[in-house]
Amino acid sequence: MIIIILHFLILSPTIISDSNSDQINALLNFKSSLSNAAAAALTTWNKNTINLCNGNISNWKGIRCVNGALVGLKLENMNLEGKIDMDSLSKLKGLKTLSFINNNFNGSIPPVARIEGIRGVFLSYNEFSGEISDETFYGMNSLRRVYLDHNRFWGKIPNSLVELKKVVEIRVDDNQFDGKIPDFMAKEISLRFQNNRFEGSIPKSMKDMDPNFFSGNPNLCGKPLQNQCKKKPISKLLLIVILIIVAVIITIALIAAFLIFRKRRSKVAEGEVGNEENSVEVKGCNKWISRRRGLVHHDHSQETYEKGDHHGKLYFVRNETREEDVFDLGELLSASAEILGSGSFGSSYKATLFNGRTVVVKRFKQMGNCRKEEFHQYMKKLGRLSHPNLLPLIAFYYRKEEKLLISMFAENGSLASHLHGYRDRQAGLDWPTRLKIIKGVARGLFHLHKEFPNQTLPHGHLKSSNVLLNFKFEPILSDYALDPVINKDHAQQFTVAYKSPESASHGPSRKTDVWSLGILILEVLTGRFPANYLKQGRGVHADLAAWVDEVVKEEWTGEVFESGMKGTKDGEVEMLRLLKIGMCCCEWDVEKRWELGFALEKIEEVKEKDTSDHEFDSSNYGSEGDSYSSSYIYNNMTHKEDESTKVMVFNY
Repeated sequence: MIIIILHFLILSPTIISDSNSDQINALLNFKSSLSNAAAAALTTWNKNTINLCNGNISNWKGIRCVNGALVGLKLENMNLEGKIDMDSLSKLKGLKTLSFINNNFNGSIPPVARIEGIRGVFLSYNEFSGEISDETFYGMNSLRRVYLDHNRFWGKIPNSLVELKKVVEIRVDDNQFDGKIPDFMAKEISLRFQNNRFEGSIPKSMKDMDPNFFSGNPNLCGKPLQNQCKKKPISKLLLIVILIIVAVIITIALIAAFLIFRKRRSKVAEGEVGNEENSVEVKGCNKWISRRRGLVHHDHSQETYEKGDHHGKLYFVRNETREEDVFDLGELLSASAEILGSGSFGSSYKATLFNGRTVVVKRFKQMGNCRKEEFHQYMKKLGRLSHPNLLPLIAFYYRKEEKLLISMFAENGSLASHLHGYRDRQAGLDWPTRLKIIKGVARGLFHLHKEFPNQTLPHGHLKSSNVLLNFKFEPILSDYALDPVINKDHAQQFTVAYKSPESASHGPSRKTDVWSLGILILEVLTGRFPANYLKQGRGVHADLAAWVDEVVKEEWTGEVFESGMKGTKDGEVEMLRLLKIGMCCCEWDVEKRWELGFALEKIEEVKEKDTSDHEFDSSNYGSEGDSYSSSYIYNNMTHKEDESTKVMVFNY
C-alpha cells in the first residue's frame, strides 16, 4: 500500500503538469488566431509559465481561476481583433464563462456551443453582425447568461436561445433584430430589447417589465408601453368576399334545415315520430352533452345506442301535445344543451330545440329492473297528471340500460338554489313568497296522494332541490312518483323517503311524504340545509326537526327563523303557526304524525300577516318536568275527528 501511495505522489505532478501544458497550448493556439497587434495585449501568455493558476490568482492576464483551476476567460477592453478560435478554447476543460466585451471582433457569431458546460457568453460591444441561426444555442443546457448587445446582429432572435431552460439573463439591445419579440415565458428572466427593429405586440408575460427595456422600437405596441396595439383594418375587397361567403353558407344552412324540418314533420304526420332505423347511430345522452359543451365529467365514450334498438324513438305521453311541439330524438340530440345538475336519480340537462322551445332532459340508469311494457304504461299514467304544482312529463325514451324523461323547463331554478345557493348574488326569499311556495307544494303533494291512492310513496323524493320555481315563484314538484320504477337498492340508498324515521324499522308509508313536507317547511323557515336529505338520524346534529325543537324549547325567541327573510315584521305569529305545522308533520311517531289532508288544511289557514284571531301562547310550549322533550298546544287547530290532536307531543 505504501508503495502505491508513493508511486501516486511521484506521478501526480506529471499528471498535473500535463494537464496544465494542454491548457497552455490551447490558450497559445487561441492567441495565435488573433492579429499581431491584438496579441501584444497578451504578453503574459507564454510557455515560460509553469502554472496558470495559484489558488484563485491567475498568472496570465484575463484568466479567471478558482481553487487552482481555470474557470473563465475575461478578455475585456483589450482592443482584440481577428478570429476567435473556438476549437482551441473548447479544449479548456472546466471553462464556465467566456467574455470578449468591448473589443473589435467582427463577422458572424462564433460557435459558442462547442464549449461544453459553459454558463456565460458575453459578446457585448463588438462588431459582430449577420443573422444568428436557430441552431446556434442548441444543446447549451447549462447556459445562464447571454450578452449579445451593442453589435450589428440582424434577423429574428433564434429559437434555440428562446428555448434555453436555465437562462436568467439575455441582452440583445442595440442591434438590428426584427420581427416579433418571442415569448420567453420564464418569470425570473432579465431581458433587454431596446434599440432594435422589433414590431408587433409585446408578449403578455412581459407586461410588467420596465418599459425602457423596449424603447427604440417604434413599431412595438402593448403593455408595458403606452401605445396600444391597433387592429389591422380589413380591406374593402376582402370584407366583401367574406360577407359573400358567409351569406352563401347561411343560405345553404337555412335551406338544408328547412328540408330536414319538413321531412321530419311529414314523418310525424305519418305516425313515424323519431324512427331512425338503419339511418343513424344514436349516441348515449352523456356523450351527446359532452361533445357539445364538455359539461359532463364522467367518461361514457363506450356507451352507444345500437341501430334498431327501439329505433331511437321518443314516446309523447300528453294528450294535449300539439303537432308543432313534437320532436324526435335526432332533434333533441342536436339541440344546444347545458347541464343543470346531477342528483341521486341522474343528471339533468337543459336543451333548446330548433323552434326555440326549452325542455329538460333527465337521464336515469337506475330503472333496469322495470320491464318495457310496465314502464310504458306507468309513464303514460304520469303523463295524464295535470296540476299547476306538478312538473308535466312531456315524453320519454326507453332503453334497457337507461331512460330519458323529458319535461318542461322552470325558469327560476330550484327552491334549494334560492335557499342555499344564491345568497351572495341576490336577496333571499321573503316571507310571503316562502308561504306561497309551501302552500303550492302541499297542494301538489295532496294531488299526488289523490291520484295514487294505492301507492305507498306518491312522491317519495320530496326535497328542496326537487321543488322548481317558475317566473312567478310558483312551486312545481319534480321527480315525483318514481318509486315503482326505480331499482329498490338504489331507492333505499338515495331516496329521501328512505331517510325517514320509520323506514329503518318497517319501511316508508304514505305518511312518509308528510314527514318530507315537514322537513321542507322547517328548511324554508330556518334556511338551514337538512341533514335528513343525506342520512337517517336522530339528534340535534342529524335531524333538522330535532334542532328546531331544541332551539324553541330553550329560547322560543324567534331565533329559529332565517335572519335574511324579508317581510317578517307583520307575520311573526303566522310564521310561528307554520313552524308548528312543520313540527307536527315531522312527528317521529308515525301514528301521531298528521295526515296530509289535515296538514294541507292548516297550511291553507296560515296568512301572510298576523291576525287577531290567531294568537300564540308561548306559555303552552313545554314545561319543566315533562317526560318528553317538548310539547305545546295549538290554539284553534283542533282536528275534526280526533280531539287528542289538540296536544302535540314530540319524542326526539
